[in-house]
Amino acid sequence: MTASQLESTGTDVRQPILQARNLVKTFGRVVGLDGVSLDLYPGEVLAIIGDNGAGKSTLIKCLTGAEIPDSGELTVSGQPVHFKRPQDARAHGIETVYQNLAVSPALDVASNLFLGREERVPGPLGSIFRVLDTKGMRRKAKEELTRLGISTLQDVTVPVENLSGGQRQAVAVARAAAFGSKVVVLDEPTAALGVRESNQVLQLVRDLRDRGLPVILVSHNMPHVFDVADRIHIQRLGKCAATITPKSHTMTDAVAIMTGAATA
Repeated sequence: MTASQLESTGTDVRQPILQARNLVKTFGRVVGLDGVSLDLYPGEVLAIIGDNGAGKSTLIKCLTGAEIPDSGELTVSGQPVHFKRPQDARAHGIETVYQNLAVSPALDVASNLFLGREERVPGPLGSIFRVLDTKGMRRKAKEELTRLGISTLQDVTVPVENLSGGQRQAVAVARAAAFGSKVVVLDEPTAALGVRESNQVLQLVRDLRDRGLPVILVSHNMPHVFDVADRIHIQRLGKCAATITPKSHTMTDAVAIMTGAATA
């Protein structure tokens, strides 16, 4: 059943891939999250929007292991999880592309795709002398980029420092898509990009969704959010003010809810 069919029936019988219930996170007297719940379903783009200080970053960090919530529950594919570090989230198939991308400019495209997951050549050379399988990683990197339909990165041996902002973002997204077996989280992926490069990244988001991989998109750019999101989670003052869809509400409605001028 498609997202539009589910929306028309007013119910969603699918099991969430990622589910948060009543997450609370405080920093001293500052409340970052105040009982926030969230559902992410297969094959959808869930946008998270909100003003500065609304709790977007704290929510993402709690979902991806960068922060540990004070209370609340997280489940992945129906199984309770307790993330204490980002590696725990990755082990459950959740990959995150942060705003700073976390790419290594001096390394080539293939090395960045396998950053932290480098593969060694088989046999004693790999197990004893720890020789990297550079040729194999480059082949797999090219296959992954082709599978994702990324045509702007033809040469995987090019250092990332020679790439444009959009191409660097594509490398980071491709890395997340290659290893994110269940969820890809994108934090402001178009913030520093031009129109053409932003459109390329948005197309990547659509492609991931079409492959059935759910995406969480954090963005301040309302046109981008309403272009690709299936549902929109609105944060306000550490709480979820509403969850809307681009079909049920306008951008003006979303901003009004985000600022407290209106309710859903």
